[in-house]
Amino acid sequence: MTSPLVSVVVPSRGGAARLPVLLQALRAQDGVDWEAVVVLDGDVDGSAQVVASHAGDLPVRVVAFAENRGRSAALNAGFEAARGEVLVRCDDDLVPGPDYLAAHAAAHAAGRVGAVGLYRNVYPETTYARVYGRAWDRRFREEAYSVAPDQTWRYWAGNVSVGRGDWERVGPYDEGFRAYGWEDVDWGYRLQQQGVPITLVPSLETEHRIAATTTAMRLQRAFYSGAARRRFEAKHGLPVGPRRPASTWERAVALLSAVLGERRAGALGSAVDALARVVPRAVSARVVALAIDAAARAGHRRGTTDGAI
Repeated sequence: MTSPLVSVVVPSRGGAARLPVLLQALRAQDGVDWEAVVVLDGDVDGSAQVVASHAGDLPVRVVAFAENRGRSAALNAGFEAARGEVLVRCDDDLVPGPDYLAAHAAAHAAGRVGAVGLYRNVYPETTYARVYGRAWDRRFREEAYSVAPDQTWRYWAGNVSVGRGDWERVGPYDEGFRAYGWEDVDWGYRLQQQGVPITLVPSLETEHRIAATTTAMRLQRAFYSGAARRRFEAKHGLPVGPRRPASTWERAVALLSAVLGERRAGALGSAVDALARVVPRAVSARVVALAIDAAARAGHRRGTTDGAI
């Protein structure tokens, strides 16, 4: 059997509603031979049947875990099963354009590289999206494209690709990152440590149906991410958190973070959303930003979460 040039690895849990959109987008891919490996991290909603309904005329295979093992384990199983020379890690809530896989393949034509495509987040009409989310998304992309080449590993996430040889040299994702966040950044950092340039490729920007659509959801993820960042720092001896001078903002973040836990972060987010419906947008945006900073710091301080998502 001839191996495809590109293998797409898709970790998924509870993705029965998302996977058809992604698979239809993959169906439209042009200009490159490819396969997809969908790894179901415990099939809780009939996702295996969804994928099977597309597999008759698409080069799609399923690896199914009997129970939840975490995203890192799902990624490792997918890459182990992949047969291509260019390995693409693709979230199940992306909506790639028809040249998506050809662009990933082209990024590797000139030699060793880690290719990163940023998300173009698509929000439903929520208070969070209106007062903060969409503007934050634009700023995030602008800042990402301006970072120094030795810092691009920070953007290794759910729309990236690497050559098979570099995957084998770096090794699997760290399954110790069991809850939300930083398993990708950890792998990108390890890739950069191998001397592989990591490049943000504007043509790989891809529509992303974002999951964190309310301030409550965003704060909970900030808390989880803060806890995972602490694990990353301990593993590599590399503090990556902000080192900001003392200011009124920093004091406010410290005070708020001191009373936040995982569940309180979600409750605070709901309260902030309610407040944002009745106060000016500029004020609401500052309150959301303060709450996100505080939730991330609280998660970092605690270093653990109550459960995986």
